[in-house]
Amino acid sequence: MEPPRDQGLDQPDAPPLPIPEAISNGVHAAQLIQKQTRRLGRLQPEVLADTDPEPLHQLRVSLRRLRTALVQFQPALNLPDGISERRIARVARRTGLCRDLDVLRERLETRLLPSLPDREAKALRPAMKQLTRDRRRAFEGLADSLRGHRYLKLLERLHRWQDRPRFTSLGTLPLEPWLGEWRAQAVAGLFLEPGWFSDDPGDPALHGLRKRIKGVRYGLENLEPHLDPALSRWLTDLRQAQDILGDLHDLQVLAEVLEDVLGSSPSQSFPQLSHWIKRQQSEGWQHWLELGGRLSQDSNRWSLQALLAGQHTKKPAGEAGEEMMND
Repeated sequence: MEPPRDQGLDQPDAPPLPIPEAISNGVHAAQLIQKQTRRLGRLQPEVLADTDPEPLHQLRVSLRRLRTALVQFQPALNLPDGISERRIARVARRTGLCRDLDVLRERLETRLLPSLPDREAKALRPAMKQLTRDRRRAFEGLADSLRGHRYLKLLERLHRWQDRPRFTSLGTLPLEPWLGEWRAQAVAGLFLEPGWFSDDPGDPALHGLRKRIKGVRYGLENLEPHLDPALSRWLTDLRQAQDILGDLHDLQVLAEVLEDVLGSSPSQSFPQLSHWIKRQQSEGWQHWLELGGRLSQDSNRWSLQALLAGQHTKKPAGEAGEEMMND
């Protein structure tokens, strides 16, 4: 069964999109959903070809953004039972495993192996082979999911809903008067995450904080055409925080994977490798303490609250959600 062809609200013969002042909550959300659904269809053949890791990364990002839009604007949408964040999450988990293995292999091949002594580099070859086998098995599971009836049926239902989108009463109301509620909802509880108060780079709460930061960033970017320009600095900082926490998590996973594959701690048989990992962890942790401490300062938290509660400055009319697709 082939993926459904692209179709939806912006077909060539469709009427012009509403200007921001007139757009409704539901139409804005439908545009975001349409954007990601169409990207999924375009990316699928490239992912299945598996000649470049980037399409897989982009597919993973689009799945996350689609999930965010569905959850964020759920009060404005009247979706059929077959469309849900939970169904998308099943496929997203498959992409996550493949992507994590791609990141680990890239980190080893391009950053670690060239700098290691010959003895350590040769001793790591079994680990590299194991990662390659693990990645092959993970991709087989992902390919089965992408070709599977459940996933293709989900895409088909999304396209069908976009042909005749249905909204709740809130969804029919103009977007602009409700921007304050959408902004506040996107950021609610961010600074109550336990990870802000962690004093250990190996604390699992940091990974939870990273996911929460990513969700906040996606949620704000879903409103970006209608945000105060001053919030762009916050989006940049949140992206940087996400990257730093992601690197810390990747280093921790790398150490655990190597210990599992090698059967011993890297510090015992791979002193240079162990030193590199610890140095990277120390540098990343210092960067996080500086950035995380600044973002969570009282004055900065209050500044963000004021921006979210204040009047927004509109950008020129355009398609909703013209965000960067890097992560």
